[in-house]
Amino acid sequence: MVDTDPFGAIRELEHGETTYKMADLTVLEEQGLCELDKLPVSIRILLESVLRNVDGDIITEDDVRNAASWEPDVPNVEVPFTPSRVVLQDLTGVPAVVDLAALRSAADRAGKDPRVVEPEVPCDLVIDHSVQVDYFGTGDAYEKNVELEYERNAERYKALKWAQNAFDNFSVVPPGTGIVHQVNLEHLGQVVHDREWRDDQWLLPDTLVGTDSHTPMIGGIGVVGWGVGGIEAEAAMLGQPITMKLPEVVGVKLDGDLPEGATATDLVLHVTEQLREVGVVDRFVEFFGPGVQNLSVPDRATISNMAPEQGSTISMFPVDEATLDYLELTGRDPEHIEVVREYLESQGLFGEQHPEYTETVDVDLSAVEPSLAGPKRPQDRVAMGDMKTHFRGLVHGEFEDQLDDYDEYELQQWLGEGGGGSELAGDGGAVAETADESDLHPLTKRVTVEMDDGTEAEIGHGSVVVSAITSCTNTSNPSVMLAAGLLARNAVEKGLDVPDYVKTSLAPGSQVVTEYLKKAELLPYLEDLGYSVVGYGCTTCIGNAGPLPEAIENAIDEHDLWTTSVLSGNRNFEARIHPKIRANYLASPPLVVAYGLAGRMDIDLENEPLGTDDDGEPVYLADIWPDTSEVQQTIHDSVEPEMFREKYAEVFEGDERWDALEAPTGDVYEWDDDSTYIREPPFFKDFPLDEPGVSDIDDARCLLTLGDTVTTDHISPAGPFGSSLPAGQWLVDHGVDPVDFNTYGSRRGNHEVMMRGTFANVRIENQMLDDVEGGYTIHHPTGEETTVFEASGRYRDEGTPLVVLSGVEFGTGSSRDWAAKGTDLLGVRATIAESYERIYRDNLVGMGVLPLQFEDGDSWESLGLDGSEYFDIQGLDDGLEVNDELTVVATKDDGTEVEFDVTAQVGTPAAVKYVENGGILHYVLRRLLTQD
Repeated sequence: MVDTDPFGAIRELEHGETTYKMADLTVLEEQGLCELDKLPVSIRILLESVLRNVDGDIITEDDVRNAASWEPDVPNVEVPFTPSRVVLQDLTGVPAVVDLAALRSAADRAGKDPRVVEPEVPCDLVIDHSVQVDYFGTGDAYEKNVELEYERNAERYKALKWAQNAFDNFSVVPPGTGIVHQVNLEHLGQVVHDREWRDDQWLLPDTLVGTDSHTPMIGGIGVVGWGVGGIEAEAAMLGQPITMKLPEVVGVKLDGDLPEGATATDLVLHVTEQLREVGVVDRFVEFFGPGVQNLSVPDRATISNMAPEQGSTISMFPVDEATLDYLELTGRDPEHIEVVREYLESQGLFGEQHPEYTETVDVDLSAVEPSLAGPKRPQDRVAMGDMKTHFRGLVHGEFEDQLDDYDEYELQQWLGEGGGGSELAGDGGAVAETADESDLHPLTKRVTVEMDDGTEAEIGHGSVVVSAITSCTNTSNPSVMLAAGLLARNAVEKGLDVPDYVKTSLAPGSQVVTEYLKKAELLPYLEDLGYSVVGYGCTTCIGNAGPLPEAIENAIDEHDLWTTSVLSGNRNFEARIHPKIRANYLASPPLVVAYGLAGRMDIDLENEPLGTDDDGEPVYLADIWPDTSEVQQTIHDSVEPEMFREKYAEVFEGDERWDALEAPTGDVYEWDDDSTYIREPPFFKDFPLDEPGVSDIDDARCLLTLGDTVTTDHISPAGPFGSSLPAGQWLVDHGVDPVDFNTYGSRRGNHEVMMRGTFANVRIENQMLDDVEGGYTIHHPTGEETTVFEASGRYRDEGTPLVVLSGVEFGTGSSRDWAAKGTDLLGVRATIAESYERIYRDNLVGMGVLPLQFEDGDSWESLGLDGSEYFDIQGLDDGLEVNDELTVVATKDDGTEVEFDVTAQVGTPAAVKYVENGGILHYVLRRLLTQD
């Protein structure tokens, strides 16, 4: 009989009238395996998972010893982590459900009971990524947007309802509830689980993985959780541990307090900038120090949310009294809160900790200043006072070759380098004449557009055309949401308004936010400025900003305008917010409103007025900025536990629209060959039971040569698309009118659309081509320039394997499984990059695609490659090993060979198994189909 308690660490804990079992970490210390107080809290939580899940097969006694061996100079060992639950959002959740349905179909075809495919851990899916901002600025915007959401996505939602009924341990939070991370923080997160397991009642830490890279937000309440691809999440749901290297842990010591005028968002942007400079990719981050006590739990969660922007796997705050107070505030059961305290105290996991860290970073809260980040990366912080010169510098750099005939002195004055004096043309850069557009200055031109209501407006470089309070980063935080409401109130009372050309929106992270804005009597002021509630979901931040007025889009195209967006989000990658907007800035909700009022980004809000009051007097940001004391008092007066209890009482029920959806039934999904939303993927059709293994790759051609920081937004299909692209052409061919295309995200259950949209972002630059943006490449045998999808199809017909070459930080961004699935379906066998972001690298492995890394100092440019070569990848015929050293031989057309070494970024034996099986789900399915 297998010993599941080799260390005698399973003991009982009495609480009230209940006797629980638990895996006691102190036993390991008694046996000399570790010194618990020297281990980071996150490592202790990983250790508990390994200890509790020992089964003598997948998880062994040696795994416990490996996890307990952590020290600052981290040993090179691996640990199998079994999360206690999985969280999905709908854009990544739909393909996960489709994959699970496909696994059931494969099991059914193999003569197995399809229910052999069943989640083994609880899974919650929150529908939050599908609502778009089509309607805004009116009281009925929310209802109209939700109606459209259901019209566009009913088929997808029916598939999710099928999954909720077909699978045990699978729950769905219907549309209109809130953003997954905020629902997770305010309701789903338990900190400690009280759960029946192995026929007993257990206490165990709440741990999770989620199919959104911002899952680490839950670290704000001391829960260890991080983002993974849908592929990896599905394997975790099916009971497959996540095998990972024991991570380094960076301790971030917080000192001081935030100064007046600085918000939690400003702190987040500072931390993101600083940790990117330190380098925390593949590392855990824990916060400690006296400054922690000066941050509310929502402030902590705001920091934890941006772990992927920082580069870390997690960013967590250990549980303390403030955490328990937050659980009480958000309506958690008092008895459960007592259990949380008692369990964590018994494990030494409660309160201030002083462990050892791999590295320590100091952050002085008092040095934080109002800031934004952009124009296309969240780690590129810009102090608010520098925004004017920053943005004008961007515009100058873009149009520099058109400035030969313009006065250098005036140019320097406009750029803010001349120490005062007049600008090129008027205040704010507006030119005196706009009638003859051929004479407009390339830097300061303003063009007149006719709005939908018949009024006219002028826009130019820097005009804010989207101002959005959106995203989980900030909308979970009452301090910045109420600050935005107070600023709006002050602005309205001063007679300020938002220009007509600014598309405004308010997308709260949960319905509770609306309740406390109403109780504080601030929502009407936000609505007066156009910030009406447009939906409860992740809207603008993921590319669901909706269309701009046609006249504005036409003016942007015709005059090559660098318009801007400002949003309270966490992502601002190229073409993510809107394909027409060239510069996108992250900011706190009150600054979002402030820049919306200003109507432009090239403004110095410290010294220039936002506008004028009713008496024509200038109004400055300082005149309407709320004091910290007023914000805190408003929080105290307006945020109540009953709001959370009421709004989450029937969180899985949904409204009448959800009830009206007629979902399929049965254990096996009924695939519709005519569907353009949900189609059976090809991954498990004609599935061989034998493991395919690996072999050398011969005569591969290069599909794309890419530069640095190519994000999953560039790789994975996201946002809207048109009929001229391969995905749009496929939909038109299948009877879908372009007005009904919806977004790539909504089509993630259809591999035909998604593979056609992979590497098709309008801003991606394949460096095989000169001055060409978008998903285009060269089909080398013919020399023809064509789309990436068309070329990949030709290569597939020719039996030619493909590679992709890239620079540093390949795959930075969201945990999008389709970035890897699409890469695989295009026929890419290997990618070769200077470095990878963790999630994309792991997703590639999860699809059986080899992520290879150049040696330090090497790149495709330094090796003299241009992508026209034939590529042989050697060293695989003898099998693949962990972090295997392989050789690549690139042969040019003239026969010249370039030979270089690469390292397979396959870091664990489990990852090797996944590649050898063609992917992690292929591995799991083979196990399910061959077990007795």
